[in-house]
Amino acid sequence: SFKNPAKPIGAFYSKEEAEALSRKGFEMREDAGRGYRRVVSSPKPVDIIEKETVKAMLDADQLVITVGGGGIPVIRDGNTLRGANAVIDKDWASAKLAEMIDADMLIILTAVEKIAINFGKPNEQWLDKLTSADAQRYIDEKHFAPGSMLPKVEAALSFSRSKKGRKALITLLNKAKDGIEGKTGTIIGD
Repeated sequence: SFKNPAKPIGAFYSKEEAEALSRKGFEMREDAGRGYRRVVSSPKPVDIIEKETVKAMLDADQLVITVGGGGIPVIRDGNTLRGANAVIDKDWASAKLAEMIDADMLIILTAVEKIAINFGKPNEQWLDKLTSADAQRYIDEKHFAPGSMLPKVEAALSFSRSKKGRKALITLLNKAKDGIEGKTGTIIGD
């Protein structure tokens, strides 16, 4: 991921502005016909530095809001941590933290009530439940947009596979309670 930065960040620029920024050492790419944006690496998190603090707060019945925006990427350099020129995907960071604190369910809140295959096409199909095998097949068939639904489904799948019995829910914020109760949303897991 560090060798092939691909995560768009920041403002949109014209071609001329992007070329000027590129000459200053910034990696720039065209983004879906809307202009050019800076791109950085987006590695999958391997650890959550504050996991023990989060666990202690949860054990004390505190409401914990964390890994917003994915967190601050750091690289271990001997006994120190140094900042990395990267962004950590919030869905992957959430899945990693949920795994590390031994959660039973990962809930990913997004802009749609359920995930769909053939999204936006006449044969669009909203999904209630996906086995790990089905989720992997739909990923392989490229049903989910990179940088949008794909990282959510990949992170949900990774969490659900991390321990027997784990499930992930993808739904809207105002449908989270119904999703936990199995009334809506998409559940991923075996």
